[in-house]
Amino acid sequence: MNKKVRVRFAPSPTGGLHLGGVRTVLYNYLFAKKHGGDFILRIEDTDQNRYVASAEQYIFDCLQWCGLEPDESAIHGGPFAPYRQSERKAIYQQYAEQLVKAGQAYYAFDTPEELEDMRQQFKTHDNPTPQYNYEIRERMKNSLTLSEEEVQRLLSAGSSYVVRIKMPVNEEIRFTDMIRGEVAFHSALVDDKVLLKADGMPTYHLAVVVDDHLMQISHAFRGEEWLPSAPVHILLWKYLFGLENMPQWAHLPLILKPDGNGKLSKRDGDRLGFPVFAMDWTDPKTAEKATGFRERGFLPEAFVNMLAMLGWNDGTDQEIFGKEELIERFSLERVHKSGAKFDYEKAKWFNHEWIKKTSVSRFSSLVVKDFESRGLNVANDQRLEKILELVKDRCTLLTDFYDQSKFFFVAPESVDVDSIKGKWNDDKTTFFKEWIAGWNNVEWNAAALEASFKELAVTKNIKVGELMLPLRIMLVGGKFGPGVFNISELIGKEETENRLKTAIQFL
Repeated sequence: MNKKVRVRFAPSPTGGLHLGGVRTVLYNYLFAKKHGGDFILRIEDTDQNRYVASAEQYIFDCLQWCGLEPDESAIHGGPFAPYRQSERKAIYQQYAEQLVKAGQAYYAFDTPEELEDMRQQFKTHDNPTPQYNYEIRERMKNSLTLSEEEVQRLLSAGSSYVVRIKMPVNEEIRFTDMIRGEVAFHSALVDDKVLLKADGMPTYHLAVVVDDHLMQISHAFRGEEWLPSAPVHILLWKYLFGLENMPQWAHLPLILKPDGNGKLSKRDGDRLGFPVFAMDWTDPKTAEKATGFRERGFLPEAFVNMLAMLGWNDGTDQEIFGKEELIERFSLERVHKSGAKFDYEKAKWFNHEWIKKTSVSRFSSLVVKDFESRGLNVANDQRLEKILELVKDRCTLLTDFYDQSKFFFVAPESVDVDSIKGKWNDDKTTFFKEWIAGWNNVEWNAAALEASFKELAVTKNIKVGELMLPLRIMLVGGKFGPGVFNISELIGKEETENRLKTAIQFL
């Protein structure tokens, strides 16, 4: 790799960040950091009809949460500003004109009505949606069919026009993909894409090539859905800057539905009950709500780890990777050619593993925030951290901590006495009353409480196993939770006594 690695992610600020988009960011980021390069975020806001003002900030917030912040962007600055395409509008016009003068593009003056007439006129059973291609262009209103005088007259009169690339009629267009190897296209199968729209804004096709050149992008990674556009982009590189200056390309595999049947979409998440966005997103235009991984209770480390494995592995059985380890191990040679099925249960497995291995101090504030949203206010202190440490192995999501630890802070609203009533007797009532009475001589910690509990059970000739379940249910209300003596130690003597006496009354 001779020139400095410079990669980019270029989202359109039209909505939430889909899983595939964040994975593209991740692979760009890992590649750049591994090779000592730069990761650039460029906002492709040329489609003003679909532009959503709040979406740009949402994109930056998502990447910040993931820990994948760019080196250069509209927010971070950089030597190739501006990083919003809407602020680079004047740049693209000159390149479009250069292509027209060279005979590699042309002005098209067709009105929307004339384009619709064309689609109806040339529609056949085999071709239900005719494209503006090398055959059709000869029958339309453009600078290839009009006289030079007429073209000048229309331009001078301010007539609306677009600039289209003039695709060659019979040419094979090839390039080497870093993942797929040699890829070839026949030019006759590609339509004359619009490069410059009637409002003077470029389309993606022109803007991506011009910006990648001016920003000195060395490698361009994008989803495989962009493969059909590759021949247009290759020709633009050839015409404007020379193929020797074109970045190396890699087209990433799709993220598929859980059943493997087609590309994962928001509708699949809504239908099957899992998020496909990095963070919650509400479209201000439609008020549609999309759920996100952050709000579901995922740690960013787990989310990034899971995403990395959706289409890549390092050749071993290892699945848990921190970001620095991913940077060290990542290579495009190990990215799969075929699509990767998204499995939400596997995603939760990653999160469970990360919760277990992460210090609770790292996420205690997030848990507190979730508690508060449910009306439970707790102090973020050493006691809380001890509680979270006790229950974290039982939590798959951060939102699970509420159910797994609520009883440490408030007495259970109901106690499942029915599950122990059948084997309850006066001896057990006496046992618990005497155990409570003897606490004055017991140091209040889990080990001492357990020792006194077992000692009394031996004295009373009652099996410890017959007493443990009742103790748990009296303390937490049901058959769940960590060690019962740890619970007693943390809720304190007075609260333990209150819960036991209340339950005994029911029994």
